[in-house]
Order: sequence, then C-alpha cells, then structure tokens
Amino acid sequence: MTLKERLDLYEKLMRLDKPIGILLLAWPTLWALWISSAGQPNWIIVWIFMLGTVLMRSAGCVINDYADRNFDPHVERTRNRPMAAGLVGNKEALALFAALSLCAFLLILRLNRLTILLSFAALFLAASYPFTKRFFAIPQAILGIAFGFGIPMSFAAQTGQVPAMAWLMLLANIFWAIAYDTEYAMVDREDDLKIGIKTSAITFGQYDVLAVLACYGLTLAILAAIGGWFRLGLFYYAGLAVALGIAVYHYTLIRQRERDKCFRAFTHNNWFGAAIFGGILLNYWQASLFAMRGFF
Repeated sequence: MTLKERLDLYEKLMRLDKPIGILLLAWPTLWALWISSAGQPNWIIVWIFMLGTVLMRSAGCVINDYADRNFDPHVERTRNRPMAAGLVGNKEALALFAALSLCAFLLILRLNRLTILLSFAALFLAASYPFTKRFFAIPQAILGIAFGFGIPMSFAAQTGQVPAMAWLMLLANIFWAIAYDTEYAMVDREDDLKIGIKTSAITFGQYDVLAVLACYGLTLAILAAIGGWFRLGLFYYAGLAVALGIAVYHYTLIRQRERDKCFRAFTHNNWFGAAIFGGILLNYWQASLFAMRGFF
C-alpha cells in the first residue's frame, strides 16, 4: 500500500471527509469562548481551541472505531470503515489516537494550569465514551459531556475559573447532544438491536421523537436562562428563536422515523448550533456598537 493510500485511510478513519462532528464540537466551544470573554475573546486562545477541536474529534473517531471494530462490520452504514474492513490494524489505530491526543495536549501547554488539568478529563471522556455503549442506556449523555467539555475549558482559559454558568451551559449541550445523536441512532436502530449496542433511540423506544423534542426544549430553556444571567440582549434570544424553528423542522424530518430523513436531521444540527452562535455574535456586536457611539 502506498503512502497516499495509507493517508487516505487515516483521513477516513478520522472522518475528516465528514466534518459534521467537528462542527458539533466547535459550536458549544465558540459559545463559551465569546460569552466568557464578553464578546472579546483572546484570538490565540480561539485558534488553539479550534485546532484542538479538529484534533480531538479526529482522535475520538479513531478510538470509537477501535472500540466498535467487532460491531461495525455488522452495521450497514459502518461496514466499510477502515477498521471494520480490516484495512487498519489495532496497534496502528491506537498509535494514531495517541499521536492526535498528544498534538492536542501540546497545543494547550501555553494556557493556564486549570485549563491543562481539565484537558485530562476531556481526554478521558473522549477515550471512554465509545465503550459506554456496552452498558449505559443513554450513552449520548456521555457524548454530550465529551462534546461540550470545551465549555468549562474555554471559561478556564479566558478567566482562570469555571463558574456555575459554565457547567449549566455544559448541561444544555448534554441535552442537545442527546437530541441530535438520538436522531443519528434512529438510523442504526435495527442493526444496534441485533448486535446488542445500547443507544438512546433504543432506550426511548416509541417515545424517541418526543424525547428528541424535549431535549431540544431543555437545551433552549437553559440557554435562555444563561442569557438572562449574562444580560444578553434581543439578538441573542433571536438566535434561540431561530434554533427553535430549526428544531421544529427536525421534527418534520424524524416524525416518520425514516432513516434518510433522520440522518438529514442529525447533520442539519450544524445550523442549530450556528444560529445560537450567530445570536451571541450579534449581541456583542450591538453592544460594542453602542459603546462606540457613547464614546464619540
């Protein structure tokens, strides 16, 4: 196998050809970076976190495929993944996971001690999440913690502390992750039942659609409360309103539980996260504009 062919396999193993996971990891981190800095984040910190997002999502995909290497060949959607197809070995995958994790760790060494300490928890979550599908009824909740751990790390990097509101924002992300990853799990439900994997789609059963809507609602309710705490303005709540409209659209896609439409709803969650971030950006842009007018 040529070097180019090997690198192509690594790209597929890290899912760099499917960036939706990077986006779902990036949006809550961006929410926290902007809110923790009152709209004026340190751009070096922003770049460190965005590069770290790409590296850790890639590492998470590698360890996920390692954990599921004996299950993926039996699932229609995943049977052609590099490890499932026997094209990447176990030791090779673990070495790649270690290299990606090390690169991410080296990135944050220039940040403060609290952020570095939190990074160990982030690594543990990324490495352990895939194995929770063996025994935990709603592993999507663990995914939500893993995908949202950039939130307390962002507050730590910007302010040197992690206030209660950061953990509340993490809770909002947990509910969002349960919503979008249940949509994802609805695609593979029949295969997962056969091989014994636990997912929220299986746990919620006939109430899966209702559970997704409830999780969207809890996400937005918590974010609305956070907006009140930080005294965010109309643009922020407009962003939440747009996100609510997107959640309603997702209901129209998943209500019949058709596999293709459920997967479309999952990937469309990029716009849910983007709408919230857009509201945050506009909120602080308006505030800075008013401040400039007051100065002049």
